[in-house]
Amino acid sequence: MHVTLLSGPNLDLLGAREPELYGTDALADHVRRASAVAERHGWTLDHLQTNDEGVLVDAVHAARGRADAIVVNAGALSHTSWSLHDALAAYEGVVVELHLSNPAAREPFRHTSVVAPVADGLVAGMGGLGYELAVEAAVRLAGARGTA
Repeated sequence: MHVTLLSGPNLDLLGAREPELYGTDALADHVRRASAVAERHGWTLDHLQTNDEGVLVDAVHAARGRADAIVVNAGALSHTSWSLHDALAAYEGVVVELHLSNPAAREPFRHTSVVAPVADGLVAGMGGLGYELAVEAAVRLAGARGTA
């Protein structure tokens, strides 16, 4: 069983960018803890971070038939990327949307996610713990579907 973790624009700056909002851990720290959760369940995890919307869409396409679940923190693309929405809609596995902060408690443009309608679940506002919770949720949801 396999989960693909996708990180969108500016997440490569975690730890340095707005630490009062996103914390001081680097993206590699979050990925390491997410991988540990996957491993505890006997799953493998791969990760891709990109600042390019098209690369993110291509990664969703590449996960088809290969990954049992996708955890996606698309950053600001969560609110704007209909191409990501369409790619995730075509993906047959579990999709968990992830945000470090709580978008509903932030600027109004962040209140609507175009990823949410095609996601099986959402983990938001839990800071770095969200990465672990999102992988845990993906594994459990896949198990509930009978795909894990």
